[in-house]
Amino acid sequence: MQRYFLANSLFQEKKALLDEESSHHAYKVMRMSPGDKLIVCRMDGICYLAELEEEPASSVRLLREEESSVELPVKVTIAHGLPKGDKLESVLQKGTELGAETFLPFRADRSIVKLDQRKAAKKESRWQKIVKEAAEQAHRQKIPSVIPVQDFEQLVKRAEETEFVLIAYEEDAKQGEASALHRTLSAMEEGNSVMVVIGPEGGLSEKEVRALQKAGGISCAFGPRILRTETAPLYALSVLSYHFELLR
Repeated sequence: MQRYFLANSLFQEKKALLDEESSHHAYKVMRMSPGDKLIVCRMDGICYLAELEEEPASSVRLLREEESSVELPVKVTIAHGLPKGDKLESVLQKGTELGAETFLPFRADRSIVKLDQRKAAKKESRWQKIVKEAAEQAHRQKIPSVIPVQDFEQLVKRAEETEFVLIAYEEDAKQGEASALHRTLSAMEEGNSVMVVIGPEGGLSEKEVRALQKAGGISCAFGPRILRTETAPLYALSVLSYHFELLR
C-alpha cells in the first residue's frame, strides 16, 4: 500500500490533505482513484490508514491509526566521511531501508570531495528527497534526519553525547580483531543511541580514530574482510537489526 509523509499542518481531526507532490504521485503515477486506500504519516511518526475522497481531490479520510512499528529499537546515526561520486546517496537510500534514524556526513582527513556552501546546500536538498522516498518505500513511520555536512570536530562533540559509538577501523580487521563489536552489542539496550562512524574511501586516519576513542568510541572490525565505504554502514545496520529484531 502506498505511503506518503505529510507536514503535520496538513492533518485535521479526521482528514488530511495531500501536498502537491504526493497528490500528483497518487493520481498520475499510481493511477489511484477516490475510495482507494493509502497510508499517510505525520512527520512526528504517527501514521494512518486512509481513503481518498471525491472532493476535494487531494483530501483523504483517516480511517484508523497504524499500530505496529517497524522502527529499529535503537536510535542509529550513520556518520560517514564524505565519499566520492554518488556513494553517499546509495548509503542514504539503503540505510533508510535498514532503519537508520540519522545520517551525518562529515569532512574526514581522507575525503577527496570538497563541498562549498552552495554545492552543499544543493546536495542536502537532494539527500532529503532520497531519504523521504526510501522511507515511504520501506514503510517506515519516520523519515531519517540528514544533518548538514559537519567538520570532524563537530562529529566528535556529537559522539561525546552518544551512548555507544562504533568506529569502523580496517586496521582492526587486518589484525584479526573479532570481539569488540559483539561485546558492545551485548551491552546495548533498546532505546540506546548508537553512532556508527565510517571513513571515506581511504578510511579514517589514526588521528581521527584516537580522537573518537577519547570521546568514548570503540574501534572494531566489521568481519574479517575489508568492506567498501558504502558497504560498511549497511553491514552495521544489518547486524543491529539482527541483534535487536531477529534474536528476540
